Amino acid sequence: MGHPFRDVAIVGVHNTRQARVIEGHDSQSIAMEASLGAIADAGLHPRDIDGVVGGLASNFLYQSRIGPAWRSLSPLGIPAVLEAAMAIASGLATTVLVATGEAGSYRNHGSTAPWTRPTNEFVACYGMFTAAEFALMARRHMHMYGTTPQQMAHAAAVVRNNGSINPEAVYFGKGPFTAENVLASRMIADPFHLLECATTSEGGTALVLTSADRADDLAKDPVWLLGGGTDYYGPAYQHPPVWDLGGHRRSDLIAGNVGRKAAEEAFACAGLGPNEVDVCEFYDPFSFELIRQFEAYGFCGEGEGGEYVTSGVIEPGGRHPLTTDGGTMSFSHGGASVQLFQRLVRGVQQLRGECRSAQVVGAEVAMCTGGGSGALFTDVALLGKVRP
Repeated sequence: MGHPFRDVAIVGVHNTRQARVIEGHDSQSIAMEASLGAIADAGLHPRDIDGVVGGLASNFLYQSRIGPAWRSLSPLGIPAVLEAAMAIASGLATTVLVATGEAGSYRNHGSTAPWTRPTNEFVACYGMFTAAEFALMARRHMHMYGTTPQQMAHAAAVVRNNGSINPEAVYFGKGPFTAENVLASRMIADPFHLLECATTSEGGTALVLTSADRADDLAKDPVWLLGGGTDYYGPAYQHPPVWDLGGHRRSDLIAGNVGRKAAEEAFACAGLGPNEVDVCEFYDPFSFELIRQFEAYGFCGEGEGGEYVTSGVIEPGGRHPLTTDGGTMSFSHGGASVQLFQRLVRGVQQLRGECRSAQVVGAEVAMCTGGGSGALFTDVALLGKVRP
């Protein structure tokens, strides 16, 4: 069989300005700005769009008066893009906008973010806020394999330093950071210190996908979807995470390794392996998740992630440069769904050679992810410069 996404390309991406607070915007208006930016980046016109993904993208459809169109209400990053690609591959649409934004809905930073506060009797009353949920998974790994606070802090420092030199990052110029700086910041949920945790901010983001025959005539070189997959073990932030959850299909397919099956499917679809990945745009909700992902995806063995990230491979110029814009720790964490698209946007920019900072010279394959073990899901996508 032919590659399922051979006839689909990502041709436009756009991030709006990201900031702790963006005055004069709400979520709909910032998503509209992102939509127009991605369409312009592709060299297209709003009337070229005949498919939309996301509730806020549906608003773009109405405001632009361009219906009828195919639509999906999928709110999440990589699954939304995979769904858009499948719609194009199956002929349901030719050019699909995927867009979202967050502004004005979360400015009470004295409390946890609203999407992490479900009314659940097994979570709320025990203080199972997001950092604590991810911290439980990190502690289990530390107990099993001897992973150290210094190793986790090193991974966090690398990502934060990437953001510190990125003029588009919310925390531009805040570094440089060392592992010692990270460990000296206040404890949030043992073993996580403040500088090992994602931030909160506002902003919008959007992508445009279209058919391969149209992509050749557009403004930018197309970026191709080489493969992707999703792993889910249950609803995020509603139940305390359990490392050994699952395992009925294969003993190693458990929540502690969430993303493993998705990565295997993505690599198999692409005909590639970890050694062919040039840039690792991994989701970074907490420092340990960076270590965990290298193990889950097969870059190193189980229990070897701590030594792997401190070996020099994740720094700029290393074999697998990591989360090159600063991620959710430094670039932006714009709400419940916005941040889950950011790794894809950065992956596209890396393959185009358009990054304003931390550009990986000659990058041809980018691995992009979203989610994490504490949230019981991880999504994976492989992007490439060469059509599959």
